[in-house]
Amino acid sequence: MSNIWKTLPKPFSVLAPMDDVTDLVFREIVCETSKPDLFFTEFANCEALCSEGKKFQESRLRLTNLQHPIIAQIWGVEPEHFKTVAQHIRSLGFDGIDINMGCPIRVVVKNGACAGLIRDRKRAHEIILATQEGAGYLPVSVKTRIGLNTIITEDWIGFLLEHHLAAITVHGRTAKEQSKVPNHWDEIGKAVQLRDRVAPNTIIVGNGDVKTWEEALQITKVHGVDGVMIGRGIFENMWVFERDQQRTHEPREIIDLLKKHVALFDHTWGTTKKFDVMKKFFKIYVNGFAGAKEMRADLMESKTSDDVLQKLQAFPQNPTGI
Repeated sequence: MSNIWKTLPKPFSVLAPMDDVTDLVFREIVCETSKPDLFFTEFANCEALCSEGKKFQESRLRLTNLQHPIIAQIWGVEPEHFKTVAQHIRSLGFDGIDINMGCPIRVVVKNGACAGLIRDRKRAHEIILATQEGAGYLPVSVKTRIGLNTIITEDWIGFLLEHHLAAITVHGRTAKEQSKVPNHWDEIGKAVQLRDRVAPNTIIVGNGDVKTWEEALQITKVHGVDGVMIGRGIFENMWVFERDQQRTHEPREIIDLLKKHVALFDHTWGTTKKFDVMKKFFKIYVNGFAGAKEMRADLMESKTSDDVLQKLQAFPQNPTGI
């Protein structure tokens, strides 16, 4: 099986893994708008996947044929669990496995997972090796940041580059900075230069603050990354990966897409996932037309998918005031 990272066009686009956002349903909807060159799943916890209560976590590793190529992202602290989960992922038909070494949530970092691994090189090393062993032919990558509390790009990325990873996605902030400061694209550029010197076969993906495909193209020219990962930008434009950014999408088209999303959410998850999760998507769709603010407020009061669909039925065919 070929390394999926080597088959992607350059520059390529990636939808970032986002908890309770990039699930099976949302990815399926994105496939209908402007599909990125590569999908990531939500992040799945290795300890939970190796426990008796693994059923909920396994829902994070569902996929459809339409969503290929797709990478499963995992996180945790125990190397043996990473090996076991990697073996399981290999059987599910994913195109690769990514280790989350960048999530900055305080309680997660305190427990030594995700960005917490930046300060625990021994455990990070063991986790990478265990994942690679379990993954077999599947390429293994890492998504990370440029430091924990201070910027240590060359030291930390240099350490990762020693591990023959297929790819490294670099978010240009420290975990402490979270998303409170502008993304340090110059530091991501340093990671690219370091890669060129010591591990030219490793793909480098840049991540942070990109809102449009035009921005992504400019970044690849200036900083030399092979691809760009977009996360929150999709909350402002569901067609963010569309190459023709001049194309416009009417409110009626966007509301119809929301109706599809709600119906698919209900059909896929039923009562296994709280309906309130769906509410975080309303601001993507209900925006930019007369009465959007009031409509969002009304939708947020909904208790079920049927409530939402009934309210959306009243949306006019030809809205004005965009």
